[in-house]
Amino acid sequence: MSKQETEYDVLVVGTGASGMSAAVTAAHQGLKVLVVDKAPVYGGTTARSGGWLWIPGTKLAKEQGIVEPAGAARAYLQHEATTHFDAARVDAFIENGPKAFDFFTENTCVQFDMPPVFPDYHAEAPGGQPAGRSMVTRPFDGRELGSRIDKLAPPVPELTVFGMMLGSGKELWHFLRAFKSFESFWYVAKRFGGHLLDVVRYGRGMTLTNGNALAGRLAKAAMDLNVPVWLNSTVKSLIVEGDAVVGATVVQDGKPLEIRVRRGVVLACGGFPYDVERRKQLFPHAPTGHEHFTPSPALNTGDGLRLGESVGGWVDPTIPNAAAWCPTSVTKRKDGSEGVMPHFIDRAKPGAIAVTPKGRRFTNEALSYHDFIQDLVKACKGTPEVTCWLICDHKHLREYGLGAVAPFPLPIGKHLKSGYLKKGNSLQELAKVIGVPYVALQEEVESFNRDAAKGIDTKFGKGSTAYNRFQGDSLVTPNPCMAPIRQGPYYAIKIVVGEIGTFAGLLTDESCQVLTQARQPVNGLYAVGNDAASIMGGNYPGAGITLGPALTFGYVVGNVLANQTKRPAAADVVQLATPRQRVRAA
Repeated sequence: MSKQETEYDVLVVGTGASGMSAAVTAAHQGLKVLVVDKAPVYGGTTARSGGWLWIPGTKLAKEQGIVEPAGAARAYLQHEATTHFDAARVDAFIENGPKAFDFFTENTCVQFDMPPVFPDYHAEAPGGQPAGRSMVTRPFDGRELGSRIDKLAPPVPELTVFGMMLGSGKELWHFLRAFKSFESFWYVAKRFGGHLLDVVRYGRGMTLTNGNALAGRLAKAAMDLNVPVWLNSTVKSLIVEGDAVVGATVVQDGKPLEIRVRRGVVLACGGFPYDVERRKQLFPHAPTGHEHFTPSPALNTGDGLRLGESVGGWVDPTIPNAAAWCPTSVTKRKDGSEGVMPHFIDRAKPGAIAVTPKGRRFTNEALSYHDFIQDLVKACKGTPEVTCWLICDHKHLREYGLGAVAPFPLPIGKHLKSGYLKKGNSLQELAKVIGVPYVALQEEVESFNRDAAKGIDTKFGKGSTAYNRFQGDSLVTPNPCMAPIRQGPYYAIKIVVGEIGTFAGLLTDESCQVLTQARQPVNGLYAVGNDAASIMGGNYPGAGITLGPALTFGYVVGNVLANQTKRPAAADVVQLATPRQRVRAA
């Protein structure tokens, strides 16, 4: 397909899961689709993610004998979304999620696996489930991408071992037990051997896992349908004629090009994690917009939201949580740059606690990352910085690792030297090193140790929920999330606020069409993924609640565009932006 062509049925802006699923769905039904991305690589936030998707009622769940009670998923999402529950969009998600799963697994190389147990983050809430909703992308052989493997966005370096991506779930379990069982040791040895062989042959590992696997699989699906993907291509403005968005001005290699569309423009730019002004507006912990750290791609600067607003779209500023909060720590890489390490599961392991600068625990450390940060923000209200320290002893560090510090046998010296990992030969020395009151820290550790002996966290209930226990260590009894902290030296890592995607996005209807604040449709313009307001209402109910809706609504909008016969009459839609507004830059 010639790059000089300027007329398509659909223009998709962004190469993450939502954009690529929209492109694949539309192209599968015969539409002429163009995908553009301003980054020099494709995959967006998806390529850096865990690759999990939260979709109730899939065939995978039914194959495992998991059949949900009627209305359970809807009840759960209504409980989670509270004031921002959008019944029409939630119903569309629940209805189309299994259909999207069937479409991709039956027609493309996009495949998934589901563990027999992975609880919702609030499994005890109305409609919550102990399993059957979270699935992970199946590992993918990067060689199937051919030369385009070189343009696949890399994973977060801090989540790799010698550049090797570790699969979530069972694979990570084997790595943590490599020196505890021969089966796990043999698994890890084979995995390392295969990775090193790939590096020798191809210059990189070819076993793609997690979000990298999902980005790779969706790219291969698009390639199989001959969908053109333009990288280094920025959408500067939307083109409006009369009552409709009819295209966009795309700048590639410094040259502007008008792309006209017959069906619509789909915004899938990844939200606004690096939009400092919008962070300042919507992140309570970041009054200047800079008190925030994210592993999201640096080019996710809110282009999609600004483009939507330029033609009348609306971003709801009242959503309770504007992002999927995640505790993070800031590392130093070999090249001197900073890396951001998300803390997903280490907090739940036995023998780790989190304390504020006052030396006090403030929450159940095994809560989901989103809930943990909400409690941290409350605990630090009125203080100069929203932060805490994640603390453990030597036994815990070498057995489970902590943050970017890998467990035995990998060395910890570089982390001590860089200052990322703080150390004290005694608890009193550690308190001095990290600047917290020793008496308070000692009291918290002694209290935690007493509770650990009984297996009951009397202060915050660590290990009391299905999700807590799932993320702990099942070999530890009586509580898989609790063990005494008493074997010096002691260690600490500073935790700051980050996110793994933004929730505040453009208001859309169940067909993904962008709406004005008065809920009038913006004809010809659609938004999916993190460019659309989260259907979870600012909450985070389970693993994959970003990618599950991303894949589903990408499928929805692809079908909406494929089944579109004509644009609505002008009387049925809002009058769009003025000529001055329509050329407003993203």
